[in-house]
Amino acid sequence: MAIPGNLLSQTTESIDPNTSGWTSKLNSTITQGVGGRNGNGCLAVKSVAAGEMQARTVSSYPVVAGTVYETFSDTAGVVAERIGIRWLNSAGTEISITWSLTTAGASSGWHRVSVAGAAPVGATQAQVLLSSTETGANQYHYWENVYLGLPIRVQGNLLPFNTESSEVDASGWAAVVNATVSRQVPVVQWAVDAYNVGGHTLAMTAVAAGNASVLAVDRPTVTPGVEYLAYAYLNPPTLAAVAWIELRYYDATGNQIAAQRSTLATPPPGAGMYRQRASLVAPANAATCSVAAGLDGASAGQVLRLETVVVTVAPKLQSGSVLPYADSSIEQGVAGWTRTAGVATVAQTTPWGIAFFEGSYALAITSTTATASTIRSAKFPTPGGAGLNWRAQIIAHIGAGTWTSAAVKIRWYDAANTDLGTSTGTTYGISPGPWYVLSSDGAAPANATQAAIELVATASATNSVLHIDQIALWQVLPQTAVSTVDADGYIQLTLRELPLDYLLTVYRVSSDGSRTLVRGPAGLLSLSVITSDLMIIEDHEAPLGVPVYYLIEIYNPVGALASTRLSTSVTLALADIQEAWLKDPGNPQRACRVLVQRAPDWQRPIEQTAYVVRGRRNKVVLSGSRQGLEGDLAIWTRTDEERAALHLLLDSGSVLLWQADPGMGVDDMYVTVGQVTEARTGGLAQEPWRAWTLPLVQADMPVTTGVNGAAGRTWQDVLTEFATWGDVRTAYATWEDVLLDRRRG
Repeated sequence: MAIPGNLLSQTTESIDPNTSGWTSKLNSTITQGVGGRNGNGCLAVKSVAAGEMQARTVSSYPVVAGTVYETFSDTAGVVAERIGIRWLNSAGTEISITWSLTTAGASSGWHRVSVAGAAPVGATQAQVLLSSTETGANQYHYWENVYLGLPIRVQGNLLPFNTESSEVDASGWAAVVNATVSRQVPVVQWAVDAYNVGGHTLAMTAVAAGNASVLAVDRPTVTPGVEYLAYAYLNPPTLAAVAWIELRYYDATGNQIAAQRSTLATPPPGAGMYRQRASLVAPANAATCSVAAGLDGASAGQVLRLETVVVTVAPKLQSGSVLPYADSSIEQGVAGWTRTAGVATVAQTTPWGIAFFEGSYALAITSTTATASTIRSAKFPTPGGAGLNWRAQIIAHIGAGTWTSAAVKIRWYDAANTDLGTSTGTTYGISPGPWYVLSSDGAAPANATQAAIELVATASATNSVLHIDQIALWQVLPQTAVSTVDADGYIQLTLRELPLDYLLTVYRVSSDGSRTLVRGPAGLLSLSVITSDLMIIEDHEAPLGVPVYYLIEIYNPVGALASTRLSTSVTLALADIQEAWLKDPGNPQRACRVLVQRAPDWQRPIEQTAYVVRGRRNKVVLSGSRQGLEGDLAIWTRTDEERAALHLLLDSGSVLLWQADPGMGVDDMYVTVGQVTEARTGGLAQEPWRAWTLPLVQADMPVTTGVNGAAGRTWQDVLTEFATWGDVRTAYATWEDVLLDRRRG
């Protein structure tokens, strides 16, 4: 698969179907090996003699001096290795090489190496270097899944790339107590598409026996009242020591005012990398935050490694849920969960990863007797929710023994914490095996301002264990909602409570029952994988002036129809019937509303050949199929802004959608536009009106074109990556380029 943003070609990246993107640089020959993960091919580099051997990319790739670039690769061999970026000037002369540290060991299994660095002054090109020092001749080292480009960051991370990854150096971290800070490259195998991890790790070494810790130097700004999540992969020492990560908040003067620590369950299941999370709402006087990590009870010389350190706004595991991340995910202990009746105990599952639905932990409810127990969450505000319908949801799994039933309820409270009772609740029978979604709806009393979730679980055997995870409480909105945005010419379809990893097909249905697939980010929404429980679809190809509704089909992962939905009917309006829309299906932000001067006089060409047959009066004519409509559309633009927008729309040469009011006698039509004429309308030179002639040729609806968008990028990513707005203006030519993250060069 192609790595997003890779400057290398697909062939150079995956070494499929050949090695044409690579050449020997030192003491080596190259051939194509097999057994790769990004395609079957891999680069086999063989030593000519003992000593260092190197291979490099054949091509040099354009870079901008001062900009940080990253390279990584998966590799395997019998000796340790390193990877580098070779910086070249405009004449192709080497300026310098940015090398990674050599891996701490060797492995014949695929593992990751990487490095990042700023292009030096004078650098205009770069190559990737692969290096290993072999012990003799004819020794092989293998490489594949190679990347060179801008750093691939965790989107939404408040920390800069080097603090997140330590791929440039260790300057993003400082020792707090009893520790030194360095970098190491342990041998770790990551998933082939885990592009945010690998290579260098931050290494904290305990100077002496006792507690040791380090702290990120950066202090990203936070918003009081917002819940943030810090997480990192922790690689604890093999000897017993308690590893932890901590989210810290500071006031405007730099004083620490709050912290939340999350401890890796001990002992860990092995010596690998384990993601640990800590979350906390920013206090009222919080101005900045940071991340700390450490070992309690460390021995002298013990090392804690950190990989992919992130601080971000805490996700809601269910859109609109009022539960904080800690109470919903059970990632830093039992949070506010308690037993209010019965004999069951509550605890976080251990060790790391033994049982979970989301994250790495779940809440373990253990009953020593075959009786019922009530488990209750903390109370959470339900602002503006009095009299409205709410849903409590728990995902449950039997860990041991048997359970007769589990009932989910919502308990209500007023502003004075007075108990207003529970909802009726829903009772489920559960069996060993899969995780079950247990949900229950309830209307909040008129004076309710808070709520808690209750689970009444009945064990039918001694020492039974029930795991629960991903708990949510939210006001239930319509599963399917539709509205028109007439000013921008589209219909907005909102789908809620979608099942993750299921498949989705969305049709627009007209009044005559005809169906048309709706366009999404990857093309038409036909058996598209659902990646979020909430999906907002903008249908910019919906017709004008006629009622339509939407049919949503949801299929399970094996392709069987699981459920269907229907939206209400809506009609998209055009205020001025003398206007028309011209839209680019793949870039709806470029849509133009223009004033029509004259609709085309249509022609329908046909290929024909006439033959004169001797002795016959009439010719014999052989014809092909009559082709689609062709004609010239005459329009006006009325302002300089409209003129610039139309130029932008036409620049790509893509298939466009022309839409006019149904009363104008023209059907919606996909068209290609030929050579365009832009003429002045007479009068003063300052007159902004322009008369356009657009030669149209009818085209088929594009089926593979996806809707371009931000793809998860937020303003936080822009703020983290750029120090000033001047830097943003230097990196991007237009606001559309900011949206789509298309940088100059």
